This record gives sequence, structure tokens and C-alpha cells, in this order.
Amino acid sequence: MPDPHTGFIVAAYLMAAAVFLGLILRAALEHRSLKGQLARLEQRGARRRSAAKPTTGA
Repeated sequence: MPDPHTGFIVAAYLMAAAVFLGLILRAALEHRSLKGQLARLEQRGARRRSAAKPTTGA
């Protein structure tokens, strides 16, 4: 005989999985967007600070 709370437990796990997958999808889409923006900036001549040659200071 199934537990009367089985439906609630399954629904809770499904909702948690949906939220988790949504967060992963959002992060992947944002990463893709930022990569495109960075490529456009570099194409226009902007350079990354990390790519700059270090200067020797006193």
C-alpha cells in the first residue's frame, strides 16, 4: 500500500529538479551572452586588462 504522501514527495523532487535545471540553463545562456559581448568588444579594439603587459614600477 503506497504512502499517502508519495505524491507530495514526488512533486517536491520534480519542482526542485526543475528549479535546478532552470538555474543551470540561465547560467549557460548568460555565459553565452557575455562571451558574445566580449568578442564584440575585442573586435572593436578593447583589450582585457589581464592581457596587458605588466609595467615595472619603482
